[in-house]
Amino acid sequence: MDSRVSELFGGCCRPGGGPAVGGTLKARGAGSSSGCGGPKGKKKNGRNRGGKANNPPYLPPEAEDGNIEYKLKLVNPSQYRFEHLVTQMKWRLQEGRGEAVYQIGVEDNGLLVGLAEEEMRASLKTLHRMAEKVGADITVLREREVDYDSDMPRKITEVLVRKVPDNQQVVNYSDSRTAEEICESSSKMITFIDLAGHHKYLHTTIFGLTSYCPDCALLLVSANTGIAGTTREHLGLALALKVPFFIVVSKIDLCAKTTVERTVRQLERVLKQPGCHKVPMLVTSEDDAVTAAQQFAQSPNVTPIFTLSSVSGESLDLLKVFLNILPPLTNSKEQEELMQQLTEFQVDEIYTVPEVGTVVGGTLSSGICREGDQLVVGPTDDGCFLELRVCSIQRNRSACRVLRAGQAATLALGDFDRALLRKGMVMVSPEMNPTICSVFEAEIVLLFHATTFRRGFQVTVHVGNVRQTAVVEKIHAKDKLRTGEKAVVRFRFLKHPEYLKVGAKLLFREGVTKGIGHVTDVQAITAGEAQANMGF
Repeated sequence: MDSRVSELFGGCCRPGGGPAVGGTLKARGAGSSSGCGGPKGKKKNGRNRGGKANNPPYLPPEAEDGNIEYKLKLVNPSQYRFEHLVTQMKWRLQEGRGEAVYQIGVEDNGLLVGLAEEEMRASLKTLHRMAEKVGADITVLREREVDYDSDMPRKITEVLVRKVPDNQQVVNYSDSRTAEEICESSSKMITFIDLAGHHKYLHTTIFGLTSYCPDCALLLVSANTGIAGTTREHLGLALALKVPFFIVVSKIDLCAKTTVERTVRQLERVLKQPGCHKVPMLVTSEDDAVTAAQQFAQSPNVTPIFTLSSVSGESLDLLKVFLNILPPLTNSKEQEELMQQLTEFQVDEIYTVPEVGTVVGGTLSSGICREGDQLVVGPTDDGCFLELRVCSIQRNRSACRVLRAGQAATLALGDFDRALLRKGMVMVSPEMNPTICSVFEAEIVLLFHATTFRRGFQVTVHVGNVRQTAVVEKIHAKDKLRTGEKAVVRFRFLKHPEYLKVGAKLLFREGVTKGIGHVTDVQAITAGEAQANMGF
């Protein structure tokens, strides 16, 4: 991680206070040559209808993985070819977890050739047949005219293909009165986790970013207030934890257009500074929103910026378009690999539900969890893991029999004693033989500290869903650390042992002191050793 992220925490990153890197990325349609990088080498010289030669625009070459498919045309395919196309669509839908984007009129190398109107109509008809075959719907996102070596108008069409449930109906509040009904009849679910904006509740914000494993973060900025200190701090947290983020400038109905533009310029300057190194993309049209969703999914450096009003509804539809077509930021291959591992569920929330019993909420980090599974939960304060049974599972307010890696859910544990549970525990497969530790080492970067960071300093450590005070026992090869410096540090938990894994991201804080890093070593102990260390 770039140690210059520390500027966002230390208050020394002012608007315009650092050198700009790159330029603002203007959202462009697929027909714009300057918006995308094309393959080098062979290129055909295009000629527009006015007779003037020009180089045809390109998209990046088609990737074998991912949910984006290029098709030059789909006109009257043979039955064998049609079945092959359907199989291909299933693969793209699987890669996008139920969503795929088809670019019609585009060659595999990304060349935007386009199709005449009749060919495009026939291609969309074939695409519709393919979608029906796999139980999906198609939606035309946008059409673009392209200049190619032809006197006839030629277009490319971008189409969203979305797999729908078997009992899919139009979701409408007039028909679906409850949240449960809406969840059951929706083809795409997006979960928003509202994190605290005030500095007083920073620990809650950090817990949300580290524990819930969000796909991305939405940074909300008030147009009339501009960039506040907490804005910089939250931006720094997202960067330090490598969580992709986009920005929404709200309350544009409360201030003049010039004030909104000033706030956007401030954001652009901060995003371009060396500590951030982001490319802002201001979204001002529906076409921009489509491009922003695709660029955001493909490049970690792109940061879309929306300006809207929740009161008047101005530009709110652009954010909805963006969220509607934003693909999953993790691919199916990664999820498959996690599903092959043993079960590990992070306990983030604990409830007692009448007639159900103890319920825990959290995220399945790895493996598969089913109703009736026998797991162990811990570590307890004395370092033990206790047996329990998963009675039932709910996702998005609906009953679910199987939970897969990467999914969040609530698990009912029946009459298991709630007093034995706490946030930060894990529920794992007994075969895992989980290890615990009170002492661990981490390679860290000190993002900000007013003086020097020394042995004996106490900080609150966040590792995934773990949050506990720890003391610095040793700084390897150094006596002290200053802001921006790196080192390997040994920490000791003060209260009880925790379940940690090597490689896990770590964030620590105490007052204005903040640091980031990853676990490099854990000194595993037994339950008996844990009891001795903690004075039991």
